[in-house]
Order: sequence, then C-alpha cells, then structure tokens
Amino acid sequence: SSRALKKIISFYQSALCKERVRLGIIKKKKISSPSGVEAAGTSDKEGSPLQKRARLTKTDVPDIKEKMTGLPTTSVKMMVDNIKNEEFGALERLLLNETKLGSETGTLPIGQFEPGEEIMNFLRNDCKVLVVGAGGLGCEVLKDLALSGFRDIHVIDMDTIDISNLNRQFLFRASDVGKAKAQVAARFINERVYGVHVTPYIGKVQEKDADFYRQFNLIVSGLDNVEARRWLNSMLLSLAQIDDQGNVDPETVIPMIDGGTEGFKGQARVIVPRFTSCFECSLDTFPPQRTYPLCTIAETPRLPEHCISYAHLIEWPKAFPNRKPDTDSADDMAWICKTAQDRAQAYGLQGVTYMKTLGVVKNIIPAVASTNAVVSAVCANEAFKIATACARNLDTYFMYMGNDGAYTHTFRYQKKEDCMVCSASIRTLSVNPATTLAGLISHLTQDSGLRLKQPSLTKSDSTLYMQNPKALEAATRPNLTKQLSELIQDDEEITVTDPVFVGDLALTLKISYSLETPIFSLDDDEKEGTTTK
Repeated sequence: SSRALKKIISFYQSALCKERVRLGIIKKKKISSPSGVEAAGTSDKEGSPLQKRARLTKTDVPDIKEKMTGLPTTSVKMMVDNIKNEEFGALERLLLNETKLGSETGTLPIGQFEPGEEIMNFLRNDCKVLVVGAGGLGCEVLKDLALSGFRDIHVIDMDTIDISNLNRQFLFRASDVGKAKAQVAARFINERVYGVHVTPYIGKVQEKDADFYRQFNLIVSGLDNVEARRWLNSMLLSLAQIDDQGNVDPETVIPMIDGGTEGFKGQARVIVPRFTSCFECSLDTFPPQRTYPLCTIAETPRLPEHCISYAHLIEWPKAFPNRKPDTDSADDMAWICKTAQDRAQAYGLQGVTYMKTLGVVKNIIPAVASTNAVVSAVCANEAFKIATACARNLDTYFMYMGNDGAYTHTFRYQKKEDCMVCSASIRTLSVNPATTLAGLISHLTQDSGLRLKQPSLTKSDSTLYMQNPKALEAATRPNLTKQLSELIQDDEEITVTDPVFVGDLALTLKISYSLETPIFSLDDDEKEGTTTK
C-alpha cells in the first residue's frame, strides 16, 4: 500500500511541475513558487526529482488556484482536468486497445472482450461491486478496487473496530475504535480516492434478502467465517435461474471472488454459479473448528489450550453465573488468562499467555498484513478481469504459501458430483436400519462433507422431523427415538433442509439399508454409524 501511495503522490507531483513549466510559471532548472520548491529537474548532486518536487496529494487539487496566484481560472480548471484524466491513463490504454488474451481465449471464458468507451463507462458508472467483510483482507480489497477503476463499491460488515485491528487494517485509526468497520472504511475511501463512492452496510450477510444481492454485478468476499461464506455461496446459487430446458440465464449469474488468509498462507478463487465449482464443493478441505474433549479439559489437561478452555467453559460460569464473557472486554479476557495460568501452574504446564487466551476463546486465526495484501491483489485483479473481460480469468483456484518464501500455485477446482448446493444429483446414504432418526440427524451435522446445522427431514408423503416452528417440532419429536426402518423404506428418497441452504435449495438423500454398517450411537461421538457415497 505504501508503494501504491508513493506512486500516486509522485504522479501528482510530476503532473503539477510539468503544468507549471508549460504555463511559464517556473523554469525547468529553477522553481519560484509560494511553496518554495526549487527543482523540477536537478542533477544527481542535488538529489532525486522526487525529493525536490512539491508535495501534492489528491486533497491539494482543489487548492491549486490559491497556490498559483495570478493563474486564470480557466487554466486552473484545465490543469485539474488534465490531472484527473491522466489518473486512469493506464486503465484506458488497457481497455481501449485490442488484445489477444481476452477472457474468451482462456479456459474459463466469462465474456467477450470488446475494447472501447462502452466497457470503460460500464466499469466507471454501471458496475456495482459488493465487498463482504471490512477486516484485514476487506480493507485491502476496498483499497485495491478503488484504485483499479471501480467507482460504485458497497461494503457490508457486522463488526466494530478493536484496537488490535490497527496493526493491519490500515483504513482505521485509534480514534475509530468502537465504531462500525463498514462505515469507517467507506468514509476513508470516499475521502481519499477521487470519484469513488463506497456505500456501507452494518449487519450480517444473512440479514439481507435476495433482492439486496441481486443488484450487484460482482461480489468479493473477504470473510473469515466459513458458515457465512457457505450461506453467501448458497444465496448466489439460488439467484442463478435455470429455464425449463436446463439452461442458465446469464443475466442472473453473479460471480463471486472468495479470498481467505491464515498466517502466511492464503487463497483466492473464482466462483461462477452453475458453471464452476462452488464453495460447498471444497467444504471438506476446511478443518472443523478445533474443540477439546470435556473430560480432558476437566481431568487431565496436557496443553495450555486445555487450561484456557477450562477457565472459559467451567470456571467462568461458576464465578459469573449470570453472564457470558465478553470476548472484546480486556478485563474478562484477563480474568480467563489469569485463571488458566493458575491451573497450568498446578499441572506443571507453560505457555498460557494473553494472546493465546484470545486465540482459544475467540478462535482467532493469525493474520499477517503481507498475506492479506497478496491475496487482495489477486482478488482485485480477478474482479477487474471479470468486469471487463480484458484478460484470461483465473480457473479457478489460487494458492499462496509464504511460510518459507513466496510460492504460488493455480489449478482448476473440480465440481463435486454430489455437491448438495450446486449439483442436482441425489446423494446415497448407507445406514444400518436399526439407526434412529436422531442418530441420522447427528451424522448429518458431524459429517465433514455436510456440516449441517439444524437439519429437518421430510418424505414425499410425510414429515419426519422439523426443527421449527416449535409446534411442528413438538409434533415430530417422537420420531427421533424410532428406528429408520420404521419411518423410511429401503432406497427411499428424503429431503433435507437446513439454514445453510438459501431459498428452495435442499439436499436429497437416498436411504440405502445395510446390516454391515455399524449403528450410529449418540453416546459415542467417535463411532460412525453411517457412511456416504
């Protein structure tokens, strides 16, 4: 970001000096101006031109007339227009000229590149981009999009700014602590980048309906929450309409660029609903949130994390039975840390620190600013290519590994044939007929390839179990203790709905009985009572 800022400052400084020379206000070797600048072009002994030029940023442009006393108003306007017009000179050279590497020539052709003013006007005036998340990655994405020619940008985030964010989320300042991230980030970009308007929204992505997402041409996700990304992926899949012949209406397709970072590792991917693999296709590559057995935490702690979990889950409710710990409160986190340190000392363990406490309690993923910058650059680059079709698109996955250097790898992530979101195929489930309905539901929530939250099950002629509303849940609750053989016939299909699905999306399961499959037991989480294929 500092390099980009230096380039912008250098450009304005150079443009101002050239314009002053052209108008005869200064000479090439000697500058006489109210600001005391003394060199438009100097020898090596006098220092670099960048060191000698007047410092001019975007906020200085409206004040040029005051600094250049005696200059006619028309000349000032012409000078300002020249600076503004050259700001996107490279952009115009790219979009107004033919290329042999347009999107249509790649392995993921999304559009036909047609250079001209039309595509330039679309990028500047008509293309609406939604950035989801205004954290470490989101701040970088907002900056990159604003400096890449996108002018109508929207951002949604539910969080407020914490002091720990300031080391990498550079759109925020100490005075912004406690304020909404989306609002502060939008205000910063609006004030800093000429011609760009960022509209903020505060809240969860799940709180917005289909009409909200339907208005955008492109979505860039910078979320660190897998469940929110699943929901957003499902929403965009539901918006892509299919006609009676099975053809997808391209006007309803909203591409999504999903970025994520963890320490020195990062990834970016292009998701075109109904055409490429979706986020759900790769769900089994994301490890589930790490938890620790309660018996280990309470009886035989072996790790610092065990002590922290003990202080958080067992000791806190005893000390403060009427409230949960505030993970953003320094006092609450300090209490948990101190309690965990006392327990660790009693068991001869070391390593309980305040930062580790935050990591365990808040499930914090380490964030590195340079990783965010790399992944954001890829996301913004793909967003630009999708919006303009001026170059070949990423097909479809980019990986960055920065632990031992700077290594990257790209590949096509294949669609999962039985993906419960983007595939219309029926998933076959092999299960022991003695398994109870509650056991089946438990499996659906624990399966690494499904990870459902609150599944409800129905048949074509009856309802097996519904999580909501309460009256229907109470009416179907007796089925939970019944064996599947009492409720479902062999090779019968059932429909599974869940909050991770949006709209009319649902999972279709074909129940296939096998006596060789172990019975799933709710009392033993390590047993697998069902297998999918």
